[in-house]
Amino acid sequence: MHVLSVSSLKGGVGKTTVTLGLASAAFSRGLRTLVVDLDPQSDVSTGMDIDPEGRGTVADVLESPKENTVRGAIAPSGWNRHHEGGAIDLLIGSPSAINFDGPHPSVRDIWKLEEALAHVESDYDLVLIDCAPSLNALTRTAWAASDRVLVVTEPGLFAVAAADRALRAIEELRRGVSPRLQPLGIVINRTRPQSMEHQFRTRELREMFGPLVLNPQLPERTSLQQAQGAAKPVHVWPGDAAREMSGYFDQILDRVLRSGGIDAPSAAAAGRMTTVVNDQLPDEVKDTAEVVTDKE
Repeated sequence: MHVLSVSSLKGGVGKTTVTLGLASAAFSRGLRTLVVDLDPQSDVSTGMDIDPEGRGTVADVLESPKENTVRGAIAPSGWNRHHEGGAIDLLIGSPSAINFDGPHPSVRDIWKLEEALAHVESDYDLVLIDCAPSLNALTRTAWAASDRVLVVTEPGLFAVAAADRALRAIEELRRGVSPRLQPLGIVINRTRPQSMEHQFRTRELREMFGPLVLNPQLPERTSLQQAQGAAKPVHVWPGDAAREMSGYFDQILDRVLRSGGIDAPSAAAAGRMTTVVNDQLPDEVKDTAEVVTDKE
């Protein structure tokens, strides 16, 4: 089981959007995937169409990472209704997770998520953790449970500085707590290629971090917000812009899978499943998606 944290030390850069995009890519490949919603805003739980009724949450798991608690907080995503060949689950988020986000976690606290995930290690190929947008206990707990960290940034001054802080913090945790931890790289999100500021900040990131800056960059696309608003994976959302973004997330997922030594069907093979699902969407959804993506 390969564990990837998706992190940013600055809010508003699209960290959760990237998590959902990678989850959609893994889902389209038929990978056994668990998404952990560790951000107290719990937006991933909303975007994955989860019914939390009668279930525990990640806050319960952090309180007591026993097997029955962990399994009681995992729910199948509503996405599973749209893809016969795949299955994806979510460790449900909760605003109460903020109670576990103190600035000085104990060693015991840092390893709680690692302990929790060990109970389901044989059930999944890939775990994606949507981290809190800070460097307090929740993020450190996620990183300690992870093999790799994907840092999400945008081409702006403050986000560039936050990416630098994140990489320094990853190295600090690797040396002091978890030797297996490594950065997967930095993904630049919400780019506008025609913006001179974005071009300058992108060059700055590449000069600072070299090969850690991943390709492709992720452009701003309304289709991502549409798919999230409908609680659907972007790989089943119609329109050229959605297909473009799906391809970008496939490429980043390929990097994740290579780093974890995971075998999976190619994106081209998975694409045949996506076409079938698109035909199942309501006509009014198709029409809306096509109109907006044409403007993009």
